[in-house]
Amino acid sequence: MTAVTAKRFSIAEYHRLAELGFFEFDNRFELIRGEIIKKAKKTTFHSACNSLLLGELCLIMARSACVRGQEPIILPPDSEPEPDVVIARNRFDDYVSSHPLIADIC
Repeated sequence: MTAVTAKRFSIAEYHRLAELGFFEFDNRFELIRGEIIKKAKKTTFHSACNSLLLGELCLIMARSACVRGQEPIILPPDSEPEPDVVIARNRFDDYVSSHPLIADIC
């Protein structure tokens, strides 16, 4: 019997797949430990709780940190999850040049 090994993707490979249009019609994927995972559908309750949490965190953090909701973070070498909420340090470019890295997350 032949052993089957799943292909693990790097962040660069994952980005290249996106550039090539592999996720064009369904962008509900994220890279976790090298595996491309389809994200679960959000329930109304999940969305409501997440919105309330984001609103409260924005008030609490004011301008002392960047509160990001369901946006990618980079966890080298092989993960780019999109957590519900991330508190990241403020950065001069407001994360236009790249998603937050481990060092950016508070």
